[in-house]
Amino acid sequence: MQIRIQADPIDPGRELNEFVAGHDSIGAVVTFTGIVRQTAKSDLRSIHIEHYPGMTERAVEEIAEEARRRWAISGVSAIHRYGELFPGETIVMVMTMSKHRSDAFQAAEFLMDYLKSKAPFWKKECFASGEQWVDSRSEDDAAMRRWERSST
Repeated sequence: MQIRIQADPIDPGRELNEFVAGHDSIGAVVTFTGIVRQTAKSDLRSIHIEHYPGMTERAVEEIAEEARRRWAISGVSAIHRYGELFPGETIVMVMTMSKHRSDAFQAAEFLMDYLKSKAPFWKKECFASGEQWVDSRSEDDAAMRRWERSST
């Protein structure tokens, strides 16, 4: 299991290659790479992500362990950036591996739903016209609730 909260850029190709190296008994690897996108206002300059060091890593480690308990995955990685990020930059990468694709897909989706709705990150959007903190979205909360109701 690899959990990293970092300011440095994420290189998805390198991360994937390192994640699967030496794992010749897996049948599936699922990756999700989240990218900072332009907003509807279309004048987004950057986003600023804050977190509490130590607390954030522990929270993400706990949810990764929960994924390992729920699904037959043989590996999990979650890398999330903090600091100032610009449109087009990678903000998060989640990877799961397993013998079968269903477990890898479900575990990756579970992790991303957690990162979007419950992980202790705070995001501020910085526009040419000013700044605003981003509130949680009801869609993200609803996605997380389905995992609270279900187990495998």
